[in-house]
Amino acid sequence: MRLLRRRHEAEPEVAGEAAAAAALEMVPIEPDTQAAAFFDVDNTMMRGASIYHFARGLATRGMFTTSDLFKFAIGQAVFRLRGNENPEHIKVARETALAFVAGAKVDDVVRLGEEIYDEVMADRIWAGTRALAQRHLDAGQRVWLVTATPVELARVIAQRLGLTGALGTVAESRDGVYTGRLVGDLLHGPAKAEAVRALARREGLDLTRCSAYSDSANDLPMLSLVGHAVAVNPDAELREHAKKHGWPIKDFRTGRKATLAALPIAAGVGAVAGGIAAGIALRKHYRAVD
Repeated sequence: MRLLRRRHEAEPEVAGEAAAAAALEMVPIEPDTQAAAFFDVDNTMMRGASIYHFARGLATRGMFTTSDLFKFAIGQAVFRLRGNENPEHIKVARETALAFVAGAKVDDVVRLGEEIYDEVMADRIWAGTRALAQRHLDAGQRVWLVTATPVELARVIAQRLGLTGALGTVAESRDGVYTGRLVGDLLHGPAKAEAVRALARREGLDLTRCSAYSDSANDLPMLSLVGHAVAVNPDAELREHAKKHGWPIKDFRTGRKATLAALPIAAGVGAVAGGIAAGIALRKHYRAVD
C-alpha cells in the first residue's frame, strides 16, 4: 500500500518532466514594421453596431428603458435602409449625443465597456474576420481597429481580441470627465483615411504594404488608401466596387443578407443614435447617484 502511494505521488513529477522534455521552443515572430492591417468594427469585425450593443448592455442595467433602446434600433434601421447621410443630420445628432454624455466619467465608460463586451459583444465577433486579423498578427504585423465608435470602447474591443490598438472617435475630457465636445469630428468616411494616414506617418508604415477591411462603401477612402483592400460582408455598393477593382470579397454571413435590416449598423447618424442612447443612460445614472 505504501509503495502504491509513493508511485502515485511521483506521477505528477514524472508527467511534468516528460512535458518539459517534449516541449518545442517557439520560433519568435520577426516583426514586420512597415506593414499593418486596419479593420472596421461594425458588421466587419462584429455583427451589428458596437455602440448599440453598448447601449443594450446599459439597458440591462436599468440605466434606461428597453422602449428607448427599441426607438434607437428602429432609427438606425430606417437610416440604413434609406442609405443616405445628410451632413446636417449628422451634425445635429452628434451634438445631441455629446450634450447627453457631458459629465460622464471616462473610467466609468471604460469599466462598463469591459463588462458589456464580455456579456454582449464577445459572442458577436465574426470568427472569419478574427481569423483574418490573426493572420496579420502571425506575420508580425500590427492590427488596428478603425471605427466611429468612441475610442474608449474601441480600445476595449481591441484589447479583448489581442490586437495592437484602435482608432476611434475622440471625445474631449478634463480631469477624467467628458466635456461634451469632440476632439475633431466623428471618425467616419474620409476621417478614417486621415487617421490611418496620420498613424502611418507616426509608425513609419508603408501604406502600399498595408491592408484594410470593411463592410461599407462609406469606408472607400480608407480602403483605397492601402495596397490591399478587402470587402468583408459588403453592402451592395462596396461589393460592386470590389468586383470592379478586383478586391477580395469575404462574406461570413452565411447567406443572411437580411443582417443589415435585422441588426443596427453604426455609420454616421446610426453610430450617433447609439451614442445618444448610451448618453441618456449615463446621464440618468449620474442623476440617480447625485
